Amino acid sequence: MQWLFGVLIAIAALAVSGSAALAANLPRLVSMNVCTDQLLLTLADPEQILGLSRFSRDGWQSHAGDISRYPVLSGGAEDVLLIRPDIVVASAFDKRSTRELLKAKGLRLAELAVPRTLDEARQQIREAGDITGHPDRAAAEIARLDAALARARHAVSEQHYRVLPLSRRGWVAGSDSFVGSLLSEIGLRSAAGDLGFSFGGFASLEAIVNLRPDFIVVSQAGDYARDDGQAFLLHPALERFYPPERRIVIPERMTECGGVMLADALDALTAELKRVGR
Repeated sequence: MQWLFGVLIAIAALAVSGSAALAANLPRLVSMNVCTDQLLLTLADPEQILGLSRFSRDGWQSHAGDISRYPVLSGGAEDVLLIRPDIVVASAFDKRSTRELLKAKGLRLAELAVPRTLDEARQQIREAGDITGHPDRAAAEIARLDAALARARHAVSEQHYRVLPLSRRGWVAGSDSFVGSLLSEIGLRSAAGDLGFSFGGFASLEAIVNLRPDFIVVSQAGDYARDDGQAFLLHPALERFYPPERRIVIPERMTECGGVMLADALDALTAELKRVGR
């Protein structure tokens, strides 16, 4: 029950700051997963955030600086019920039984879908702006996203690159996936369709090499693999045909959620396109 003791201490520490949010008539919030963490850390006032997900300190939120001030939730309903926030910000992928229990206990849940396109990402940011009480900040984030999109499109405007989005164990994101949609939006042609993938699928080393895309799009650089899944990307055959100068790196934390980190993902992609195009 150590976590419960920690939550009780955190509630006491937040009592004063939480009163500032109440005085401003802004909702007090908790987040249930890393994607909603990103939204709250970007759009809400610090005093509004009463708790973040249990994975919030695993490197996903490095853009937000020091987040040690925020309590870490267990992922269950108990600590959320103790905090009694005005709104629990969750995803449709969070544990259903937990979400239903919170609703049954009278808590208000804002359940956000996972975006599949840039338009859906913009809509989610607008929705989160309304939830947090900061639609102006949401509008600024959408403007930042659109500016980054324009920069990325300009970077490929005179190129006709054919790329393959590739991740662990040879998983290829298809044209109907979020990554596939992102690549298409900026004018890059995904080679996933040549493998017969729409949403995605696993490809063999032989199939990838025979496909001969101009570049592969991966989520990390370097020559170290933490497990067998990542080791696939460092196979000698793949490294021979796709050394660093033929790999476009977009960190996974920037694309996994499809929300406020997308502008950073697009700028990272633009920088990578300039690097490999030299």
